[in-house]
Amino acid sequence: MDVQFEMNKVSWPNWEELKGSTYVVLSLSLILTVFLFFVDFILSKVLSFIL
Repeated sequence: MDVQFEMNKVSWPNWEELKGSTYVVLSLSLILTVFLFFVDFILSKVLSFIL
């Protein structure tokens, strides 16, 4: 009974909001992946040069 009452208070996103949020998450994940790839690449080159 309490669960059903609480679920009625939940604000579910519509399809457009869901698509927009998905694009934001995928875009930021891609940007972070590329950034971390370059940081890892640069640090590995610096360490191989030092050692």
